Amino acid sequence: MIRRLAAILAADVVGYSRLVGDDEEGTLTRFKALREELIDPAIARHDGRIVKTMGDGVLVEFPSVVDAMRNAVEIQRAVTEREAGLPEERRIAFRVGVNLGDIVIDGDDILGDGVNVAARLEGLAESGGICISAAVFEQVKGKAEIEFEDLGEQRLKNIADPIRAYRVLLDGGQSKTPRAKTEKSPSPAVPGKPSIAVLPFDNMSGDPEQDFLADGLAEDIITALSKLSELFVIARNSSFAYKGQSPDIRQVAEELGVRNVLEGSVRKAGNRVRITAQLIEAVTGHHLWAERYDRDLADIFELQDEITGEVVTALQVQLTEGEQVAIRRRQTKNMAAWESYSRGLTLLRRFNRQANAQARELLERAVDLDPDFAVAWSLLGWTHYNDVRFGWTESAAALEKADEFAKRSLSLDDKLPDANAVVGIVALIKRQYEDALLYGERAVELGPNIADCFAMLAMTLVYCNRPEEALGRIERAMRLSPFYPDWCLGIAGMTYRLLGRFDEAIAADKERLVRNPDNIFSDFRLAAIYGQTGRHDEACTHVAQALRKHPHLTLRQIRISEVYRDEAQLEAYLDLLRKAGMPE
Repeated sequence: MIRRLAAILAADVVGYSRLVGDDEEGTLTRFKALREELIDPAIARHDGRIVKTMGDGVLVEFPSVVDAMRNAVEIQRAVTEREAGLPEERRIAFRVGVNLGDIVIDGDDILGDGVNVAARLEGLAESGGICISAAVFEQVKGKAEIEFEDLGEQRLKNIADPIRAYRVLLDGGQSKTPRAKTEKSPSPAVPGKPSIAVLPFDNMSGDPEQDFLADGLAEDIITALSKLSELFVIARNSSFAYKGQSPDIRQVAEELGVRNVLEGSVRKAGNRVRITAQLIEAVTGHHLWAERYDRDLADIFELQDEITGEVVTALQVQLTEGEQVAIRRRQTKNMAAWESYSRGLTLLRRFNRQANAQARELLERAVDLDPDFAVAWSLLGWTHYNDVRFGWTESAAALEKADEFAKRSLSLDDKLPDANAVVGIVALIKRQYEDALLYGERAVELGPNIADCFAMLAMTLVYCNRPEEALGRIERAMRLSPFYPDWCLGIAGMTYRLLGRFDEAIAADKERLVRNPDNIFSDFRLAAIYGQTGRHDEACTHVAQALRKHPHLTLRQIRISEVYRDEAQLEAYLDLLRKAGMPE
């Protein structure tokens, strides 16, 4: 066998079968034009060799990993720009995986793990995105003028050893996907009450466009279980960190700190759906409950209720009368609306600008199809809040829309935890502190296992100068979601600083900067801590670092964005930044 080291790029079209089914002639014509006018010329410019095409996919070999990376970025940006004028459901978008590895030459074809890893990485990539291996990252960092997000160790199907993967931040956005567990991360203690993680259900349909069905089913089960006070439920963004993997159930339970794991699969064929589910006691491997369902697709909502009820029974959780009603509260019976909602929710969890905008389009469609779909209105409010929170659009208009849509959701169902959380956090930004606390507390009361609600309340308590209470809330959020997003570290850092636990505050904000180097808030928090503890040079270093990221930022702008209830507390914070070199 002839072997050599090569950079491998694997790409395919997202939802190709659906696109062809909706508009065969138009899709094929546009796909051919993209190949001839954009993709193939770009590959040639970067000295790539097209090894083979597989209908909607392509496998390319490059002698240079930097060229492979630049080619992937060029193609994704060009295709996104070309297709931007079309409705979202008609756009052609690619997923791309890039690996550097040993390959086996077989005539004009190439084989081996180097190729297989590239293909599996492509499967991890989001629509319009690029996922690369650590081998690629080590070669291209600092050379390709792009940023990356560390996705941690990933167990790829049919690949023996875990592969460390990175997501390419094409839009320069902030990295907000859940962090991966590392060997150094301590495993959390198992709670005394019944505890469970619901893994993403496997899509067995052979069509990635049906992922929404499997993801939506698991998500709805998590949402229902999260309302139960006598149960401990891991947050979706942590349990879904295992999507696309084949993890050992005992390892999952250990990493997430639970006793039980629910896993399953979904296969759709026409208007029929087959769902398997099994609840496993992780330590013993004992199946507490298992079932297979063959039903009409229209029965999917009743199936969610059945599975949820079986899990509750198997775990011997006693429900109050209110909880019995809550876990069976049906939000919509409109399948098309639920599909748009489920697709939108998946995009919303990615926490980047492009995905947030795409999620908004899908959620707008969901509420158009069913104006009484309360939870879809709630998530629509979240998309506008994210625009404010991450500075993606004008704050005033987005804030009002977030408030409007969340309140619309509450008018339809006032027991939705997420809607209460949005209304509360918007009230905080508007400096309506009593409302912020009222809605924040209501959110965690209704959603005793919803990590985001606890984190939002913790932030409100910090700004209201109640750090002792905030600490319990943020610790609860991080325990419910062991692979917590980096902004939780920001809230933890603020809490520790107000409590005078400066070493812990520094550790939290430093970790946040490692995970999200573009973040400026942690630079400012660190500058304040160092200034407060007499470490003036280090304070100045972090202010200077923040100003390199945002050269025109001033104390006046920070004053507007920081919503401390205690004016003296705000002035003390600003003075520390002023002494560290922040301009007025």
